Amino acid sequence: MSNHTAAGETTGPAGSGVQSVDRAVSVLEILAQRGEAGVSEVAAEIDVHKSTAFRLLGALEARGLVEQATERGKYRLGFGIVRLAGAVTGRLDITQQGRPVCERLAEEFGETVNIAVLQEHYAVNLCQVRGPGAVGTHNWVGQLTPPYATSSGKILLAHLSEEARSAVLAGSGLQKLTPNTLTARTKLDRDLARTRERGYAITLEELEIGLHAMAAPIRSRDGEVIAALSASGPAYRFTEARMHELAPTLVSGAQEISSRMGHLG
Repeated sequence: MSNHTAAGETTGPAGSGVQSVDRAVSVLEILAQRGEAGVSEVAAEIDVHKSTAFRLLGALEARGLVEQATERGKYRLGFGIVRLAGAVTGRLDITQQGRPVCERLAEEFGETVNIAVLQEHYAVNLCQVRGPGAVGTHNWVGQLTPPYATSSGKILLAHLSEEARSAVLAGSGLQKLTPNTLTARTKLDRDLARTRERGYAITLEELEIGLHAMAAPIRSRDGEVIAALSASGPAYRFTEARMHELAPTLVSGAQEISSRMGHLG
């Protein structure tokens, strides 16, 4: 094996260390892909001697990152991987993961984009990005909004169980905020069913006169709807037709955030 890099520089001990790390990561990727592999298979895959592969597997096994499978000679990923993954997922903050998507959509739509979650019987905005053409300066971050009157809230309500949804709505009071607010349960339930079917929600001056909004679901690793990505703007410009036209882009953005949160669907 050559002791020189492509640039012709001698790697030395430090370079050898980097090479070992590279090989160890390759071993983990092989096991992730195959499920199980023996020393010979690993050695052949990363093009090293069997003794080198054995040492690599031994070092990884000592750290709990790989373990020997039931069949002697075969190795698989160990539970140490779960420990490391847990440390990463604990930092996967939805605002941090979603902000780049919010910024891109706010620029593309020219409107205000938010991420909201459900807290008790409110939809709470965690993140906001205003597009270049956004009208008004209202900051929705931290605002507690009635879920039945907001597009984000409708997304969050639509994916609750019937029992949980009734409890949230009972707590929220279903007050008529504008003439367009849906306060009758039959009408609201129909609207939420339509939201589930098409994959996004819209509100037409239901929270404030002159304000339209649409939202799409953000899912966790296990597919649970944990947040909503919304875009809102003035009714005269952010029309119902325009929202339906932009909906696939918003849904795609929400799916991108879901992927960043570990959702594979």
